[in-house]
Amino acid sequence: MKKLVFATALAIGSLTIGTAATPIIFHDGIMEDIFLQDYTEVAASDLPAPIVNALATDYEGAMLNKAYVDDENNYKLEITTQDGVSSVLYADAEGNWLEM
Repeated sequence: MKKLVFATALAIGSLTIGTAATPIIFHDGIMEDIFLQDYTEVAASDLPAPIVNALATDYEGAMLNKAYVDDENNYKLEITTQDGVSSVLYADAEGNWLEM
């Protein structure tokens, strides 16, 4: 009888340990909203010429999907390359690429 009680307690204890170690992952679009909080969407025609030139030179054939600007005049560009790969680039107003 002691073995049965011990086995039951061990089984219940192992179940609670397994569920406690599982991380909870939230993905409901909140992170996209957080990343966009600092940026305001701008039209492609409003981009500074150095950024347009840098994009044409360094990412030849890439299509600009969306552009955003922050308070410090840094730009976030969502592009699609010729290979069909979506990418996000960051640049300053002088057309220098930024690491984010």
